[in-house]
Amino acid sequence: MREPDGRRARGQRTRASILASAVDLASVEGLEGLTIGRLATSLEMSKSGLFAHFGSKEELQLEVIQAAREIFVERIVEPTRAIERGLPRLRALLDAKLDYLRGGVFRGGCFFDAARAEFDSRPPGPVRAAVEQQMVDWSELMTKLVAAAQREGHIDPDLEPAQLAFELDSYYSAANVAFQFHGDPAIFDRAHQAATQRLESAAVKPSAPVRTSRR
Repeated sequence: MREPDGRRARGQRTRASILASAVDLASVEGLEGLTIGRLATSLEMSKSGLFAHFGSKEELQLEVIQAAREIFVERIVEPTRAIERGLPRLRALLDAKLDYLRGGVFRGGCFFDAARAEFDSRPPGPVRAAVEQQMVDWSELMTKLVAAAQREGHIDPDLEPAQLAFELDSYYSAANVAFQFHGDPAIFDRAHQAATQRLESAAVKPSAPVRTSRR
């Protein structure tokens, strides 16, 4: 009586393994290069075996985007939820993003940096919309953390949260692209330094102590 559940569990493990390989492959060759045939060759599987899990190229692409999103959240977002609110949590998020890039989670660097460069000029469609939604969600999260740091009195309240979030994220996106071209890990140190200096310039400075005159 348990065999159907066993087959289902094996099928889920196989699907997860396929998606892990597909995400890595897409980070290098792009989502458009991720066909059932190309993936079958890479995994040494039959096309019919893959079609049993993904009925079309578009379905495969959407599943890969979701798998990449789950990895992104697991590696970057989740570890920071328990960090103190405000500037400490924002710093932790940036550090987690840098660790994600340094760690070479995917051969092609940040999956979503590659995907948005691939789809930014393509016509609207489900795959482009899924990539764009990840970008929107990440931008909104960064903006919310900046705003939270302002409410905690850590960051200048006169700064526009979305602008500062954009600037901070730009350092890491630029580092990711540069590293893919040059392979120099020192690029990540530059990004970290730039982000640190920008946060320091945005931080609320402690008030100078009031000096009383001696009589």
